[in-house]
Amino acid sequence: MLREKGFKVTPQRLAICRFVLSSKEHPSVEKIYDKIQKVYPTISLATIYQTLHLLTKIGLLQEFALCNGSLRYDSNISPHLNLICKNCGKIIDYESEKINMFLSEIAKELELSLVGQHLELYVYCNQCK
Repeated sequence: MLREKGFKVTPQRLAICRFVLSSKEHPSVEKIYDKIQKVYPTISLATIYQTLHLLTKIGLLQEFALCNGSLRYDSNISPHLNLICKNCGKIIDYESEKINMFLSEIAKELELSLVGQHLELYVYCNQCK
């Protein structure tokens, strides 16, 4: 997809794509950097940010800021809720047909086309409650 859109495909960029697009953890920039730097020790933080921005721009990734200001990345771009534990910070995706219907109803009521979404609920996970 990167080539189709006219972007360079480097080994570092591919490594970032593989990691972040396969992650179910909603990784932070720091976690992505730590993981990729083990294989590509000279990679810069700027390359990580640029690649994440690019993946977000072309619609393969969602970027969201937590209430503490940290950025996280979600490869699940389908309509869903992010359940975020207030204690440990764990993020769980919750998908349901009710969410799809709810978002469709809002778009219909406003007479707008839904092109994306980001919904967060703050909870205490099963380990922290």
